[in-house]
Amino acid sequence: MTNDAFKDIERLESDLWEAADNLRANSKLTSSDYFMPVLGVIFLRHAANRFETAHRQIEADRASGKMPKRKVVPDDYIARRALFLPEKARYDWIMQQAAVSGADLPTLVTEAMTAIEEKFEPLIGVLPKDYGIFESRVLEDLMRGFNSEQIKQATGDVFGRIYEYFLAKFSIQKAHDNGEFFTPSSIVQTIVNVIEPDHGTVFDPACGSGGMFVQSSHFIEHEGGDTAKKVVFYGQEKNRDTIRIAKMNLAVHGLEGKIAEAITYYQDDHNLGPKRAMEPGRCDFLMANPPFNVDLVDAERIKGDPRLPFGLPGVNKQKKVGNGNYLWISYFWSYLSKKGRAGFVMSSQASSAGHGEKEVRQKIVETGDVDVMISIRSNFFYTRTVPCELWHFDRAKPPERKDKVLMLDARNVYRKVTRKIYDFSPEQMHNLAAIVWLYRGQRERFLALVKDYLRRVCAESAAVPGALASFETTLSDLRGRFDGLAKAVAKHPDLNAEKKKPLADAVAELREASKLYEADAKKLLASLTAFGRKYAKALPDKNDAQHAARKAFDPSAEAIRGLVKQVDLLYKLAARVADLGAEMAGDDAISAAYDRRATGRLIKQLDEERKAAVEQLKHAVYFHRQMVWLQDRFPKAELQAVPGLVKLVDRKEIAAADWSLTPGRYVGVAPPEEDEDFDFEQTLRDIHTELADLNKDATTLAATIQENFEELGA
Repeated sequence: MTNDAFKDIERLESDLWEAADNLRANSKLTSSDYFMPVLGVIFLRHAANRFETAHRQIEADRASGKMPKRKVVPDDYIARRALFLPEKARYDWIMQQAAVSGADLPTLVTEAMTAIEEKFEPLIGVLPKDYGIFESRVLEDLMRGFNSEQIKQATGDVFGRIYEYFLAKFSIQKAHDNGEFFTPSSIVQTIVNVIEPDHGTVFDPACGSGGMFVQSSHFIEHEGGDTAKKVVFYGQEKNRDTIRIAKMNLAVHGLEGKIAEAITYYQDDHNLGPKRAMEPGRCDFLMANPPFNVDLVDAERIKGDPRLPFGLPGVNKQKKVGNGNYLWISYFWSYLSKKGRAGFVMSSQASSAGHGEKEVRQKIVETGDVDVMISIRSNFFYTRTVPCELWHFDRAKPPERKDKVLMLDARNVYRKVTRKIYDFSPEQMHNLAAIVWLYRGQRERFLALVKDYLRRVCAESAAVPGALASFETTLSDLRGRFDGLAKAVAKHPDLNAEKKKPLADAVAELREASKLYEADAKKLLASLTAFGRKYAKALPDKNDAQHAARKAFDPSAEAIRGLVKQVDLLYKLAARVADLGAEMAGDDAISAAYDRRATGRLIKQLDEERKAAVEQLKHAVYFHRQMVWLQDRFPKAELQAVPGLVKLVDRKEIAAADWSLTPGRYVGVAPPEEDEDFDFEQTLRDIHTELADLNKDATTLAATIQENFEELGA
C-alpha cells in the first residue's frame, strides 16, 4: 500500500469511530447493541466502492474490446473481486431515499443486506439485519459519516484497515465475546512473518474475526502473489456471531474462506487432521490464538483422538483436562502436513509448565519440529494484560536445524500505543523477522532489509531541505516584524529602559539562536546532500559497504538530533517575542509598526511548520537507527547470540533446562542501553496524557461509587 493511500488515514479512522461512538450519546444503545450493525455499514460502503470500481473496469474492458459486448452478469463483478449489487443495495441509492421525507432508513438498510445475501451465497445469514434498533435520524447520521468523498474514493486496503480498526476498538470495549474475538494485528503479522503462508491450505482452528487470514493475504500480495490462486482458507469457531464477523472481514478484504461452526476440542469439521496418531495432517500452514488455560474439556470425549498423539496433559477427578493449553499445542502439530508450518499464540505459563504438560512438551521437542519461540511482553492484547509467547513449528526443518530451537526474547521490543496498550512498529516486526532469516541462512534477505533502510534514510534526508525551508521562510518573516517592533519600542519616548529591556533581550536571543541555527543547518544540509549523491543511486548490497554507509551517516544523525532541538528553541523564542509584542501592541505608536493579529497567525503557522520539520528530521534518524539496531547486534550479517534478545539452543540445553521453551531462560539479560533519541518534552506529554487518563478514570469511578451508595440508600 502506498503512503498516499494511507494519507490522513489515522484522522479518518478517528472521525469515523467518533461518528459510530456517538450512537451511545444519541441513543440508549450500548456498544454491544450496535457492534454488528456498524460493521454492516462499513461492509455496505465498501461493497459499493468495489462495485463502482468493477463497473468502471467492465465498461473500460468492453470499450477496448477486452470483453465481448454481451449482457453483464454477476460473475463479471465477482471476477473483479466485487459483489454485484442490486440497485436497492447500493449505498448512494439508499442515501438518496433517506433524503426523501418519511423514508424508513432502518428498513431500507435491512432490505439491502437481504438483497446482497440473495445474490451471494457465502454471505447468507451473515450480514446484520437488526437496524430497527436505530431511529432513522441516528442511523442517517452514522451513514452520512461513511458517505464523504474521501470514503467514496477509498481503496480496498484502506477499508480493510478501517474494518480492523473498528474491530480493535470494539474489542477494547468488550462489545462482543469479552473482546477475545480479535487478535492485535502486530501479533498476527509477526506470526505470518515467521511461517510465511504463501501456498496451499491455511487453517485457523480458533479463527475469531479472521485476522490470520487477512494478514496471510497481505503477505501473499506483498510478495506479488494472488491470494485466491495461492491459498485456501479454512477456519473453525464456536461462536456463531464471531463467524459472521469473520466472514464480513474476509468479504471486506475481497477474500473467501470456509469457516465452520465447531468446537475444535471435539470436532474436525474440515477433515484436515490425521486419521491415525502420528500421521501427517493436511494443512500447509496453521495459525491460531486459542483460548488460554481452559479447564473444562471432557477427557472422555477426546480420549484416543488421533489429533492428540502425545497423550493427554493431565486429567482431574472430574475427568476433565486440567488445562487445555497442550491440547491446542498437540492439535496444531497434528494438523500439519509433512512440510507444514504452524504459528500460534500461547500463555507464557505453557512453555515451562510441569507435570503432564512437561511430558507432552518433551515429546513435541523430541520431534525436532519446534522452530522458533518468541516472548511478547504484557499489554499487547486489548482484553488481557498478561505476557504471552508465540510458538512456531516447522515439520520440514533441514537436518542441521532439526534439534535446534531459536529462542527470541522480544519483551524489550515494543511501541507504546496508549497508556495500557503496546504493539510492534512495522520496522520492529521487520527486524524480528530478519533474525529468523539469519537463523534460516537467508543472509541476502537480511542485507536487503538493511539496504531498504538505507534507501529510506536517503529518501527522508532528501525531503529535509524542503521541510526546513518552509519553517525558515516563516521565521524570517517573523524576525522582520520583530525587528520593526524592536525599533518602535526602542524609539518610544514614554517607555523606560526597564520596560524596553525584556523585548530587546528576547529579540537579541532569537537573533543569536538564528545565526547558530543557520550555520548548523547549512552544514547539515551539505552533508545530507553529499551522502545522497554517494548512496541514493547506488545502494550497497554487501555487508561491509553497508556498515561503511551507516557509519558515514552517524555524524549527520547526531547533527540532526541537535538541529531538532534548535528548531524547537527557535519556535519558543519567536513565540516569546510575539507574546511580549502583543502586550505592547495596545500603544498606537507600536501598533502602527507591528500587526499583532498577523503575527499571531504566523506564530501558529510556524508551529505547524516546526512540527513538520522536526518530524522529517526524525524520520531520517529513525531509519538510520533501524540499521544501527541490526548491524550492532549482527555485525557479520550472521546469527549470533545477543544477550537479552536471542540465542540458538540445541536439544541438550533444552533437556538440561527441564524441557523449558521459555526464551528468557536461555538468552540472558540485555545490558542497559542509553536512548540517544530520548525526548524529554514528549515524555512529559506522555506523563500528562497518562495523568489525564487516570484523572478521568478516577472521576468515572467516583461517580459510579456514588451511584452505588445512593442505590443502597447510604
